[in-house]
Amino acid sequence: MSNEKPVELVPASSPAPPEPFYIPTTEPATRLRRTMKHGDCFVMVDTHGDIGAAPGGPDGLFYLDTRYLSHFEMLINGVQPLPLGSNIADDNAVFSVDLANPDIYYGHRVILPKSLLHIDRTVFLSADTLFHRFAIRNFSSYRVRLLLSLSYDCDFADIFEVRGTERLQRGAVRPQIDADRVQFAYHGLDDQIRRTTIAFEPVPTHLSASLASFRLDLEPGKATSVFAAASCNGANPQRPSFMRALRNVHRGLKSAREGSARIETSNDVFNEILERAAADLAMLVTQTAQGPYPYAGIPWYSTTFGRDGLITALQCLWLDPRLALGVLRRLAAFQAQKTDPQADAEPGKILHEMRAGEMSALGEVPFGLYYGSVDSTPLFVILAGRYTQVTGDLASLRELWPAVERALAWIDGADPDGDGFVEYFKATPRGLANQGWKDSHDAVSHADGRLATGPIAIAEVQGYVYAAKVLASWCADKLGNAERAHALAAEAEELARRFETSFWCEEIGTYALALDGDKRPCRVATSNAGQVLFSGIARSDRAMTVAGHLMGPKLFSGWGVRTLSASERRYNPMSYHNGSIWPHDNALIALGLARYGEKAAVARIFQALSDAATYMDLRRLPELFCGFARVRGRGPTLYPVACAPQAWASAAFYALIEASLGIEQDPWAGEIRFRNPVLPPFLDKIVVRELRAGDASVDVSIRRHRDGKLSLQTLKSQGDVQVTAIFRG
Repeated sequence: MSNEKPVELVPASSPAPPEPFYIPTTEPATRLRRTMKHGDCFVMVDTHGDIGAAPGGPDGLFYLDTRYLSHFEMLINGVQPLPLGSNIADDNAVFSVDLANPDIYYGHRVILPKSLLHIDRTVFLSADTLFHRFAIRNFSSYRVRLLLSLSYDCDFADIFEVRGTERLQRGAVRPQIDADRVQFAYHGLDDQIRRTTIAFEPVPTHLSASLASFRLDLEPGKATSVFAAASCNGANPQRPSFMRALRNVHRGLKSAREGSARIETSNDVFNEILERAAADLAMLVTQTAQGPYPYAGIPWYSTTFGRDGLITALQCLWLDPRLALGVLRRLAAFQAQKTDPQADAEPGKILHEMRAGEMSALGEVPFGLYYGSVDSTPLFVILAGRYTQVTGDLASLRELWPAVERALAWIDGADPDGDGFVEYFKATPRGLANQGWKDSHDAVSHADGRLATGPIAIAEVQGYVYAAKVLASWCADKLGNAERAHALAAEAEELARRFETSFWCEEIGTYALALDGDKRPCRVATSNAGQVLFSGIARSDRAMTVAGHLMGPKLFSGWGVRTLSASERRYNPMSYHNGSIWPHDNALIALGLARYGEKAAVARIFQALSDAATYMDLRRLPELFCGFARVRGRGPTLYPVACAPQAWASAAFYALIEASLGIEQDPWAGEIRFRNPVLPPFLDKIVVRELRAGDASVDVSIRRHRDGKLSLQTLKSQGDVQVTAIFRG
């Protein structure tokens, strides 16, 4: 036996403490979960359909940023059943699990051999209620007596507690037990009472604050069912029956997708990818008081996020502009009216994040209504302009124009040193240190690895401001304000000139990531330059150089463009923003490459992300994945705590289709254009049905022939619209 002591791992230097709101990873990412969402409620279960059967993790039933059910597990005679298989419905409405009994012992004797009982478990969400049905069938030749038990618990943890934030004090939970239900009431420190009611059918044989059990007698070939319904914020006596609620959920999800353009392709696997993306978006879109809004992602971001909603709506704009109008109206309704440093709010600023949990209400986290985002405001103006261009809806533009003008006023004031660039510096120590889309604490650095200090001007944000002013100029002209239109166009032109002078870095062949507080460029090669192309601010000759850089081996991994070049000091393919791959980022980069005619690069990104999706669970692109180089015969590497589904990842393929086909909808000219369309190698044909320009619509087919050339065919049209294909070298 060796007397050597085990080696102790000691870091060479003490690591920095985790940044605020860091999401810790405490369990392997390989444990599969299934997610459903309806309205402001979502649930995460394991492949048995259980909640919290294994300790830790984000399992649970959540409503308005609070976990209303933290444990829910089904056992047969005190043991976990054997999993036979499970699947989530194509529309994400229902999770179905097939289970069987294991060998069940009495002492050392098997009294029920395995696989004689089949349990068909059905799980779904309707409004604020989680429904379960356990249909048990006896396939043996004799009568079986069994005990089905359901154990449960409600911790009423705030979503930030679940993410890892510690709290010194909490409220108290009190259970109340009736014949067929148990109710848990949590009296929070915010003086709000949150309730979970779990109702059972039939009446349990035994019911306590942690367990409901049912003694069942099953004759050979016979079946019976046990139902459970967990409702957030108290029991609803008018709650619909299991089957009626199930039908309503299916109908609601189907209705959410009606009126949108539809896509069919020659690739069956890619059709499955698109179907999952469409189902995920339909699930994530929440009907708010202002209209439909895509909640950002599950589990950590199932709420209104400004940047995420705006980018998702931009990606889907050609497909369904109704989503954009819902996003614009909601963000206009919550546009900041006054200065509030604790919320990083200033008049005219567009919301970053909205939370409804106990910790937000108490100010333990600053995210009740939080405005710490430097890019949401110009993106709001961009979406308003693009929505109007695509739809011709001047009435909605007039409605939104005061909010647009307030946003433009904030943009002009977000330049404390007067150098002409929009900058950020967090107004509260508890806020986000970085306020662009790469908002982790170490996302903005210099070439030597030193973190940049503020106020910081991010490259793509200047591009967003440029695009915002160009589009606002177009809108002002449509509204009959020629003087305002001229002034905005001149401001955009001047910004583009200053941007090239200050951000172009000849020595690295791309745009600087940012300017720090001392106006020193962060000479770091990142994906941000690709979003500079998306905005159109880049000079054409430099755009070509940037495109080559983005598609080189240091940034393009084979699965997509990395957030940070592999040659940079802070590169880490397993990090959140310093070398990982984000589908939405790649989609915006592709739109930028298409803008400058780099269609071959668009096709490479399209192919890479499509290939990545084929390896993903449910063929679903997650929020991000690791940036390791592609290796033949192996799939991409997952990021442990990535949200899936995530709205802007689900919408990424719609933007890639737009970039590839060069879709331009012009209701003002009564025309739909396809500018330099290309198809990626894995697609020989795309059919788009009900593609709209104003009130008119068309069905079109784009096909690649044996000689490699493309043809476009109009299959059907409704209304007065012209379809044009533009091919230029």
